Amino acid sequence: MGLSTHVLDTMHGCPAAGMAVDLYATQGDSSTLLQRHVMNHDGRTNAPLFDNHTLQVGTYRLVFDVAAYFAARGVVLPQPQFLNKVSLDFGVADTAQHYHVPLLVSPWSYSTYRGS
Repeated sequence: MGLSTHVLDTMHGCPAAGMAVDLYATQGDSSTLLQRHVMNHDGRTNAPLFDNHTLQVGTYRLVFDVAAYFAARGVVLPQPQFLNKVSLDFGVADTAQHYHVPLLVSPWSYSTYRGS
């Protein structure tokens, strides 16, 4: 399966449909934008970010536009927002494995884990 992600809105108890996410390849302090997505009705991208044939060993960053998503849902956010964009940096060591990087998020907290 390669690399995939999804987002759950823990404030509303639903998938974060409409949230924007960018995928970067990183090396040291530099990063290169690889893909831009908007989460579908299930809080997922329409296809895996990479399959096992295109995923490469290396370091990556997912950047989720949390503040814009909650503002679009009508949530009144303080200025500046507590969470604006959430960046998750992670490494891929074995491209034969599936790397699933979910985000569980509210305007005030988030968590992640390596899923299956």
